[in-house]
Amino acid sequence: MFTLIGFNHELARAREAARTPLLALIRLQWWRDVVAEAAAGKPPRLHEVAGPLHAAITAGLLEPAALLALADAREAEAEEEGMPTEAAFQAYLRGTAGGFAVAVGRLLGASGAALVALQEAGVAYGLAGVLRSVPALAGQGRCLLPAETLARHGLSAEAVVAAPGAAGPVVAALAAAGARPAEALRLRLPRQATAAGLPLVLARRDLRRLRLGRAVPPGRGLGDRLAVIGAGLLGRI
Repeated sequence: MFTLIGFNHELARAREAARTPLLALIRLQWWRDVVAEAAAGKPPRLHEVAGPLHAAITAGLLEPAALLALADAREAEAEEEGMPTEAAFQAYLRGTAGGFAVAVGRLLGASGAALVALQEAGVAYGLAGVLRSVPALAGQGRCLLPAETLARHGLSAEAVVAAPGAAGPVVAALAAAGARPAEALRLRLPRQATAAGLPLVLARRDLRRLRLGRAVPPGRGLGDRLAVIGAGLLGRI
């Protein structure tokens, strides 16, 4: 699971670490090649994540198709126009954070309806992540909020990059829309797969804060930690 987390982290930082969108796409292709080479039985590349990833794939612990899908979904972050529609934004969340949640759940023994629910939980966590990162992304000259939602509030991606605070009403509206299904979602997971669903606990807490216009602290406080610990011990998410 730590190898899977490391792989997802490398994909997530591809655009952040690259000076241009093209270089971000090249980084994503590098990771696709790592996965494809492992699936083809070729030697591993010399990299602190690529090595263990190769071993996990060759051992049959991680599915190459699921890993490639995670990389494909990250290409949306390299699009110059950002997220044009709410549908594109939802597809991005479903493929990135949602796909990662499914991959973790499958690795820990979840299947069937549990994986479907985990994808929805991942979407909620991914949404909260994007919304709480609006100021940080603006500092990088980026905005992942859907353009059509911004337009309804008289905003554009460029305006958010220039003044992240202006996106407050958009953040609150998207958080409110995402909070409803997140609060209603109940995960029924095998005990050994509980960890796959714990990010939903944080997603609910973050979305509640964001819909009220409150900032999410950069570090996890005692309340967040206790909520996750309690859910993990009780197995109720």
